[in-house]
Amino acid sequence: MTIRRLTVAATAALVLALGATACGSGGDGDAPKSTATAGNGTAPTAGTSAGAPKASGAITVFAAASLKESFTELGKKFEAANPGAKVTFNFGGSSALATSINSGAPADVFAAASPATMKTVTDAGGAAGEPKTFVRNTLAIAVPKGNPKHVAGLADLAAPGVKVALCAKEVPCGAAALTALKAANVNLTPVTLEQDVKGALTKVELGEVDASLVYRTDVKADAAKIDGVDFPEAAKAVNDYPIAALAKAPNKDGAAAFVAYIQSPEAQQVLTAAGFQAP
Repeated sequence: MTIRRLTVAATAALVLALGATACGSGGDGDAPKSTATAGNGTAPTAGTSAGAPKASGAITVFAAASLKESFTELGKKFEAANPGAKVTFNFGGSSALATSINSGAPADVFAAASPATMKTVTDAGGAAGEPKTFVRNTLAIAVPKGNPKHVAGLADLAAPGVKVALCAKEVPCGAAALTALKAANVNLTPVTLEQDVKGALTKVELGEVDASLVYRTDVKADAAKIDGVDFPEAAKAVNDYPIAALAKAPNKDGAAAFVAYIQSPEAQQVLTAAGFQAP
């Protein structure tokens, strides 16, 4: 073999060796980088993570009545970000919603106004995973515009001739009201006990009562029709709001996605703007 042929052969061997080294090296900064894919084989878009549940199809959310305005807005935002999803809400007293869930009502998500009502669902094995507290809420006194009875605090609710509406004690707003009244050492007999906070608020709107103990968020949402009075004992009756995907959710991925969204910075901004407190 001539010197020329030996040189060519050696050069070819060197090229092949270098190529093999480059292909086998995982730490070479010039090596091609793989692209992570989502669960459907496509690259994840901004704001998503690989393997995150896809939000599509019908998602049924059972939520405390005090969440109506905020969740209605958030539902629209969620649908806009997930064109394949359709969120339907069932708002009501948390205790009644919990009973419905435990009785087999089809739902994907439960957002309660107190840990106690959520516990009735988790104790029955109805939650998929540990519920998460996503906001807190405090009470205020709702009065008709102009506050004709001059209510300035809880003691005024027990004055002669003042008609008061409360939530039933089984409902979170009712339990919180009893805690606040006890802290203020005030005893009163309400003229009506409502099954959710919106019912108690409506009594004030219609002029059927002179005052009602509701959430600050409800006073803020209904500010065009009623006035609100803050009182110091409200600090002793703060309600945590837990949320959970349900174990028998017809749309498990949609439920998980909605629960995650409610805890997102975007959703938290909407909730705090409505008067809720961060957890």
